[in-house]
Amino acid sequence: MSRRCMITGKGVMSGNNVSHAKNRTRRRFLPNVQDTSIYSEVLKSWIKIRTSTSGLRTVEHKGGFDAFIQSTAKTKLDPALRSVKTKIEKALGKKAA
Repeated sequence: MSRRCMITGKGVMSGNNVSHAKNRTRRRFLPNVQDTSIYSEVLKSWIKIRTSTSGLRTVEHKGGFDAFIQSTAKTKLDPALRSVKTKIEKALGKKAA
């Protein structure tokens, strides 16, 4: 399972440990990725996602999961969330009609 945030796209970065003597050794910077469930009010169900903690803050800033999904372009979404976006759009289309 990759360490990639489904919301922000953050992934593993690489860099150097630098000692006091300026010796450099390679290291990995891992994102704080968590498995979590977010409630979709439109779908009335829980959606399991793998996101970073900053990704959760982004979702809350946008006004919730449904608002975040609607405001994000389909091409910028994680492939696993694209099907959720179509389900939400379909559910909202039925309510509007």
